[in-house]
Amino acid sequence: MAFSGRLTSSLRPALATLHWAAPRQCRGLSTPQASEPSLNLGGIFPPLTTPFSPTQEVDYAQLEGNLRRYASIPFRGLVVLGSNGEYPYLASREKVEVVSCVRRALPRDCLLLAGSGCESTQATIELTVSMAEAGADVALVVTPCYYRGAMTTAALVHHYTEVGDASPIPVVLYSVPANTGLDLPMEAVITLAQHPNIIGIKDSGGDITRMGLMVHKTRQEDFQVLAGSASFLLASYAVGASGGVCALANVLGDPLCQLDHLCRKGQWQEARDLQHRLIEPNMAVTRRFGIPGLKKAMEWFGYYGGPCRAPLAPLSPAQVEELRRTFSANGWL
Repeated sequence: MAFSGRLTSSLRPALATLHWAAPRQCRGLSTPQASEPSLNLGGIFPPLTTPFSPTQEVDYAQLEGNLRRYASIPFRGLVVLGSNGEYPYLASREKVEVVSCVRRALPRDCLLLAGSGCESTQATIELTVSMAEAGADVALVVTPCYYRGAMTTAALVHHYTEVGDASPIPVVLYSVPANTGLDLPMEAVITLAQHPNIIGIKDSGGDITRMGLMVHKTRQEDFQVLAGSASFLLASYAVGASGGVCALANVLGDPLCQLDHLCRKGQWQEARDLQHRLIEPNMAVTRRFGIPGLKKAMEWFGYYGGPCRAPLAPLSPAQVEELRRTFSANGWL
C-alpha cells in the first residue's frame, strides 16, 4: 500500500528538516580533497529497518510513522534496503515499492540511498535502474559473494564498472564482510574511485587503517568514504571519512548527529566521551543481537520495530533483558 496523497503532502514540510547541509570540510578532518565532491555525502544516514506486520507483510503505515519521527533529526539523508532493511528477504516488487513510498514522502532535496546489489551484474543493473525510476538518488551496491572464491579484484572491478556505466544515478560501493565474507579489495576500491559515476564506499569492516588508506589513495578523486558502524565513527572521521551509515541511528539518531557535529568542530574530548557511550549499544544491535535486537531497541525510543521476517527469530526474554541493560548502563534508558 502506498502513502496517500494527503499524508505525503503533510509529511513534506516536516521531513524537509532531514536535508542537513553538511559542512563543506567533511573530507578535511584528515586529508584534503582536490575539489568539492559533486554530491556531498557528509553526515549521518540511518539504514532504515523495514517494518513488517504481525503476518510479515511490509507495513507502510508504520514506515510512515517512523519517517515522521525521524523528521526532526538532522540526518544527511536516508538509506533504504541496506542490510538492516532485511534486503535479502524482500521480493523485487517490494524493494521497488518501499523506495517509491519513501521517496514520495520526502522532499526532493533529501538524499535517498537505495540498496540494489544482486549476485549477477545483469540483475544488479536492472534493479539499479528500477531504484532510480522509483526515486533513489544514489545506488548502494553490495559486493556479490555467493561465488566469493571467484570474486577476484579483476572480477569485482569489471562488475562495478559495468554497473557504474549503466546506472542512471551515482553508485556507492558497499563492503560488509560480516555478512558477505568478502572484503572489497583495496586495489579494486582505488581503481573504481576513478569511475565518474562511482562516488564513494560504505565500509562496514571496521579496519581503520584500511579506511584511512582509502581516503589517502582516493584523495584526488570525486570519492568519499562512509563508516558503516557507529562503533568506529569517531575513528573514521579522524582519518578523513565523510560520514556514517550507522544502524544505531535508527535508535539514537540525535546522539550520532551530535557526534558528527563534535568531530567537525574539533571538540575531540566531548566526541570521545560520546563515542564511548555508543559502542556497547551499537555492538548489541549489530554483532550481538542483530536486526531483532535493533527492532526491539527502536520500540523503547518511540519507533516501530516490530517483527523480522523468518528465518530471523525474535529475541528471547533473557536477550531482551540483556539488551535493555546495555542501553541502561550507558545512560540511554
